[in-house]
Amino acid sequence: MPKPLPLLSIPHPCRTKKIPRIFTVLLFPIFLTGCLPYLFHLGKEQSSIILGREKIEDILNLPELDLKTKQKLNLIRDVRNFAIGELALNEKGGFEYFTKLDREEIGWNVSASEALELKSYTWWFPIAGTVPYKGFFDKQMAVSLEKELQSEGYDTRIRAIGGYSTLGWFSDPVLSPQLNWSDHRLVGLVIHEMAHATVYLPGDSTLNESYASYVEEKGIEIYYTKKEGETSSHLQKFKKEKIRREVTLKLLQKYAEELKVLYSSSLDSEKKLIQKQIIIKRFKEEVIDKKLVPEEKSQEFLTREWNNEDFLGSLRYHSGEVSFESLFTQSGNNFRQFHKEVKKLFDLPEESRQEFLNKKN
Repeated sequence: MPKPLPLLSIPHPCRTKKIPRIFTVLLFPIFLTGCLPYLFHLGKEQSSIILGREKIEDILNLPELDLKTKQKLNLIRDVRNFAIGELALNEKGGFEYFTKLDREEIGWNVSASEALELKSYTWWFPIAGTVPYKGFFDKQMAVSLEKELQSEGYDTRIRAIGGYSTLGWFSDPVLSPQLNWSDHRLVGLVIHEMAHATVYLPGDSTLNESYASYVEEKGIEIYYTKKEGETSSHLQKFKKEKIRREVTLKLLQKYAEELKVLYSSSLDSEKKLIQKQIIIKRFKEEVIDKKLVPEEKSQEFLTREWNNEDFLGSLRYHSGEVSFESLFTQSGNNFRQFHKEVKKLFDLPEESRQEFLNKKN
């Protein structure tokens, strides 16, 4: 689902797997010197997005507005009000404006991991902290970074960005490519990104994304139940997709555990790489056997290259569902209290937060 694209990041030679927090402020001016092209790229495009905004209310009043755009913008406006009033999400989370882009995708994220370890490669961002992806508005820049990381032996993946958040620093607009989404996905997008502007712990992407995904899915169900009732076609479609996703995630977790056992074994690297491909092949075959991929796309799925980053990227967005549900119940099913309880996790050591996210029942 939607992924946040941080406004600033530190590229090579400034990229880092870990920078002691005490040094980040002191070293930032030094980093900046070697990172100007990337920062200029982000700043230029972000400025263009912000300066190109138009109030949704103003656009809806245009007599020449087509029916599809009108319907989507009315939906976004309604979901935003619902998210603030019913889900207690930060009203600074955006979606008051619309910006038309001159491209079909918003941008692209590059992510990477160790080839023989389920460990993400990370970048440090001044606002977002340490995160396992780096965003671009230019695809060729993303491809260039991916090739560089591949040449260093990392497993990599480029993904189109569905959405991004400036975490409340700006009022983020809805972007024209997003209007092509189905209604229930658009509802999820608004809730997910507004959740990022409500609760965000710099440096803990798994907690941030899993929390936002939990609020997103909970919010979609409540929104359509209240608006259209239990028989809502949008709600039924969402529930079917959720069941398929949950089955897929269990498979991802199952085979991720197999990969972890393999990587910690005493086999040499060459044998590990061979066994890695065998495990991934079995994963893909089981996905096909369980009919989790449409039949017309099964061959494409089987032949598509998979690597560690595919497992990490999928699990990053959907961890801790059992714990979040328990926390929501303890909060009296009250979203405002729930957000406060999630923020209390910020005070826990990283190991404790991982235990929270890894709880299975």
